[in-house]
Amino acid sequence: MKFNTTKSGIKFSALGLGAMNLPIDAMDSQYILDQAVDLGVTYIDTADLYQKGQNEKNIGNFIKNSKKRDQITLVSKVGNRFNMLNDEVVWDPSKEHIKQAIHESLKRLETDYLDLYMLHGGMIEDDKDETIETFEALKKDGLIRAYGISSIRPNVIDYYLKHSQIDTIMMQFNLIDNRPTDLIEMIKSKDVQILARGPLMKGLLTDKSLTVLDKKFKSGTLGLSYDELKNSLTEASQIAPLQHAVYQYLMTQPVASIVNGASHIDQLQANVKAFESVQQNPLEQQAFEKVVQAFKKIQYEDHLI
Repeated sequence: MKFNTTKSGIKFSALGLGAMNLPIDAMDSQYILDQAVDLGVTYIDTADLYQKGQNEKNIGNFIKNSKKRDQITLVSKVGNRFNMLNDEVVWDPSKEHIKQAIHESLKRLETDYLDLYMLHGGMIEDDKDETIETFEALKKDGLIRAYGISSIRPNVIDYYLKHSQIDTIMMQFNLIDNRPTDLIEMIKSKDVQILARGPLMKGLLTDKSLTVLDKKFKSGTLGLSYDELKNSLTEASQIAPLQHAVYQYLMTQPVASIVNGASHIDQLQANVKAFESVQQNPLEQQAFEKVVQAFKKIQYEDHLI
């Protein structure tokens, strides 16, 4: 497995595991997590909001039983204050909430520190300086090694790049959702790296693309119509396997890790196999460029700088 290192020295496996869709059963989750680490997928990404803390508990159970904490880059997120008794979720990036939430996450995760702690969203109206100061304090106290944000809002991203020492920005990034390319130079200029979530676009960028298109995207997405998506997917898939192509595409960007979810072991193994195939046999440049060109360049339309 290839590894990338951020400016604070945080080591990310180039292929990460997004834990959000792990099974609710602790033993089933532990089996997938154990296999992931053995396959070199050592960046594990969770959030306190996932399954209202149960996701973190399952990962904590794995850490406790496996004794593999030192092999893992452990990442969680904060900012959503949730009610355990109902579906109410309130956005809260305050100092008070973050300082309480970190201790709750660490307890659930059976660890005394996080490698990375990310703000799970963010709005331009937030008291961003308070949030930044709080993350810096957690870092100074040794509770986190680094911090970042998970956001697709250009104005929020711009503020954190200019006024904080974030290591990472998590955003959806793939051949279809190529909006982050507009922010690449700004991100690189601050020595920040991207954590690319949703690389396979819910299955659209796999060998089942047209089936997924008919099942999940009949109305299109991101301003792209059904027909535009179908034409792009058909054209690109005739040149190269889509999953192979999207991994290669993201590896050409300042991406610390490509974060794939996995709800069962077969998914995990298929993702690792595809990723290793890209490393061993990358597409020839001309073919790769044709795949990229098959997809329309789109831009962020809201929350602009």
